[in-house]
Amino acid sequence: MTDDIPSGPVLRVGGLRKTFGDFTAVDGVDLDLAPGGSLAVVGESGSGKTTTARIIAGLEEPTSGTVLVGGRDRPGRRARHAERLRFARDVQMVFQDPYASLDRRQRVGTGLAEVLALHTDLRGTALEARVAELLGQVGLDERHAGVLPRALSGGQRQRVAIARALAVQPRVLILDEAVAALDVSVQAQILTLLADIRHRTEVAYLFITHDLGVVRHVCDDVLVMHRGRVVERGPAAAVLTEPQHPYTRRLLDSVPRQGWKPARRAAAQNGTIP
Repeated sequence: MTDDIPSGPVLRVGGLRKTFGDFTAVDGVDLDLAPGGSLAVVGESGSGKTTTARIIAGLEEPTSGTVLVGGRDRPGRRARHAERLRFARDVQMVFQDPYASLDRRQRVGTGLAEVLALHTDLRGTALEARVAELLGQVGLDERHAGVLPRALSGGQRQRVAIARALAVQPRVLILDEAVAALDVSVQAQILTLLADIRHRTEVAYLFITHDLGVVRHVCDDVLVMHRGRVVERGPAAAVLTEPQHPYTRRLLDSVPRQGWKPARRAAAQNGTIP
């Protein structure tokens, strides 16, 4: 980790609001994430969950509200370069499409080395050793270091993206639909990998997802968003088994399971059950 952090949440978001013209994408969002914790922000497309994540990661400016990481404010547009680098070390993000987030012309090992050279004093053999360590941490090896992203499978690319994000030992790792583009078997592998990394490090996860299956596997707590607002929050086990808000119940009812019939579900929502 970068510096010692005060006791309390590693991430605290208060009164977060984001408007685009007359449209309010995020409306008064509050959330806390404990060191080493795992929080899922759940909602359908358009719920505001990704905009919230992008603000936390520093990719969007909020209209109002606060984002504190380790007790420090998120740096604004006019922040010094050193402040921005420090924030980048604290908060990293893994996106849905790893191919789009990786440099297609850069070999895997070179990309990891570049991140390490920017954020650490490692050079030479120490840098090479750290690159090998990161690849090993995500289930890859030196053979993968010398290839371009196009030579990798989707799951391998996402492993590289995770390794790159972990290179600077962040306090918070934001995963924005990080397994949504992968097939089911590869999803399971990546989720198992993330659970293992979390047990071995102090990193805290903020999962942005519409997939409640992800929540069941790797998250301690859940925050449900609908139309830019938080409508329910609590421990994952409680929210997923005894949801209190009608929107959360609808999300759970839409999850395919044995005996699940989409046509009947749609009819039930419209009050026309045959």
